[in-house]
Amino acid sequence: MTVFLFNLLLAIAWVAVTGSASLLNLVFGFLLGTLALIIIREPFGSTGYLRRARRVLSLAALFLKELSLSAWKVTVTVLSPDMKLKPGIFAFPLTVTTDFEITLLANLITLTPGTLSVDVSPDRRTLYVHALDCSDPEATKRDIANGFERKIMEAFR
Repeated sequence: MTVFLFNLLLAIAWVAVTGSASLLNLVFGFLLGTLALIIIREPFGSTGYLRRARRVLSLAALFLKELSLSAWKVTVTVLSPDMKLKPGIFAFPLTVTTDFEITLLANLITLTPGTLSVDVSPDRRTLYVHALDCSDPEATKRDIANGFERKIMEAFR
């Protein structure tokens, strides 16, 4: 996280030096900062920074894929004349442990159409999720565990 903030500081410095405060120039400065951190490597530009950035981008790509698929499923369900829905709430056992990871997982689930994070148990080991179609909660649990939860653990541990 410190390396990311340092990279962001380098990007802001780039914007200040060039005198052009545009989004494109900020992104260019961020990329230049990344390149500079790769070149110096010690103590800031370790390969772990790029690996984490790749994993965070992988998580974002998974979210966009799941967002698209879920939006399509909800649209088809709503437009079908005989909406065969079986809504329900299921308990999802958490593997993630930190507050940040639990919050991120709950938000990714909530932002995906057709699902909503309802609550976290007091011991922080269970997340309660409402699903528009809860006909197979075990499959939904597997999808969350093998998708969002796994990618979060890869990116932030």
